[in-house]
Amino acid sequence: MAATSNKLRLGTRASALARWQAEWVAARLTERGVEVELVPIVTQGDVKTGPLGQIGGQGLFTKELQRALLDDRIDLAVHSLKDLPTDPVEGLAVAAVPERESTADVLVSLQATSIAALPPAARIGTGSLRRKAQLLHQRSDLVVEDIRGNVETRLRKLDEGQYDAIILAEAGLKRLGFAERIAAIIPPQQMLPAVGQGALGIEARADDERVRALLAPLDHAPSHQAILAERTMLSCLRAGCLAPVGAWGYFDEDLLILEAVVLSADGSQRISTVDSDTEDFIALGQRVAEQLIFQGAAKLISQARSR
Repeated sequence: MAATSNKLRLGTRASALARWQAEWVAARLTERGVEVELVPIVTQGDVKTGPLGQIGGQGLFTKELQRALLDDRIDLAVHSLKDLPTDPVEGLAVAAVPERESTADVLVSLQATSIAALPPAARIGTGSLRRKAQLLHQRSDLVVEDIRGNVETRLRKLDEGQYDAIILAEAGLKRLGFAERIAAIIPPQQMLPAVGQGALGIEARADDERVRALLAPLDHAPSHQAILAERTMLSCLRAGCLAPVGAWGYFDEDLLILEAVVLSADGSQRISTVDSDTEDFIALGQRVAEQLIFQGAAKLISQARSR
């Protein structure tokens, strides 16, 4: 049954962070007089265990939400944009990108306040090949091990001594009230974020003009434009959101600057580029991808995928 004129059905995963994201969007809509019903959706990423790259890759946290949209079981879905594949889904569109939170990765540790201060052969937990490669590029002595689970589970594993440090997104820790656990914010010179990190994407059916109109006030144009450039770059690289690729789009007045990096899985090889544009953000993403491909990005990505 389609939504009534004053009510929207918002699909959400059950994790604490997904619920926070959904409830934040629901609150913004409620402030504008829209009634919102939260509809729980279970995704593959919620039920499967093991390293992300080995249990299905892209779309683990998004496909079931998109199916629910296409089946008209929900009217909108909220994604962490770093989890949303860049391949378009026919019939769906990212209708709004609210103002982006911090893009930074952070070090969470009980014994060090920087990557340089970690002891030799320290055990670092991360489920991200992008983070692993950038860590190893700086410190090849580190032992970077996979870690799964929600934010609370990862913090518990750190506190139990399973790791000497873990790497998480600053945005997620802040949204869940764990900002005090941050030992250090890792500067972008050391670790570029994932494409879309810190940003939410509100997805709806492309032809649902009523829902898209209700979502329009939640869109933050600079955040949406930066995301567009980053995601265009990733799409042109054909890398996927699990590859060792980092990117950061940010504005300096009217100029959108896009920094990007591609690494080998072991961090031994690193290529990077930076470009900017004032109006054609799709072209900016395409140019940055072309510059990386010229330097050998495709080979690094292919090798990482087959590791």
